[in-house]
Amino acid sequence: MESDMEVMSETDASPPQKLRMFGMGRTIDDREDESVRRRIRDVEVYLPIVCGSVAFFLGKRATEYRTHKWTVYVRGATNEDLGVVIKRVIFHLHPSFKNPTRVVDSPPFALTECGWGEFKIDITVFLHTDVCEKKLDLSHVLKLNPENEYGSVPKSIKIPVVAESYNEIVFPDPFESFLTRVYNHPAVHISNLPDGFNLRPTGVADTYHQLRNGDTKDHPLSQWFWTFSEADELFQLTAARQKVQADIAKLKRQLIMVDGQPEGL
Repeated sequence: MESDMEVMSETDASPPQKLRMFGMGRTIDDREDESVRRRIRDVEVYLPIVCGSVAFFLGKRATEYRTHKWTVYVRGATNEDLGVVIKRVIFHLHPSFKNPTRVVDSPPFALTECGWGEFKIDITVFLHTDVCEKKLDLSHVLKLNPENEYGSVPKSIKIPVVAESYNEIVFPDPFESFLTRVYNHPAVHISNLPDGFNLRPTGVADTYHQLRNGDTKDHPLSQWFWTFSEADELFQLTAARQKVQADIAKLKRQLIMVDGQPEGL
């Protein structure tokens, strides 16, 4: 059995890229629920995410080795809670930092530090076991110095330097347990959901989202986050499609109750 996913990324400096990753299938205990090992074929789950950083110049408070305060993060493209899919994120900082390997075990997946130099931050994303056992390796270049098309510009203590890139993780043929858990969750999009799929009872996904409360909508830096219109449009289209599918499923259940037919029909 294979676990696989595709990663499509887009930044200002490079064209969209697609990467297909394969991982070893997990060992299933006979006592586990059948839905954990049953895949839903021809269905795809999309997770739009953003890797980015926000850096503030410290001005008069700056020292030789602490000129900026910055935050690096992995967030939902529409600032939703990613904890429904992502289990853990590890940020690999420059080796000059004390304890350069930083682990964030819960959303929001963000890390704040101070420093003076720009460097590439490698990011390792671990997913829940019923999503994919293959870890996802990303990277982000920390930007501290403001620039425009004419070159460098004066630093400001009020306006930060923001660098972000949009990524879309695609999970083909997801496990049923994963698909059921993320159905109607605002962080993900689902395509080609088969007719008659046994949907999770209304409200369960919303309750999970409220309990985790790991979104970045009210994050102190959210006013500086970029808006990715493509992600917003995809979210709106998928939300509308999921509502129609849920309404159809509800009507089918009502018809079965009225006609007294077995649910398998």
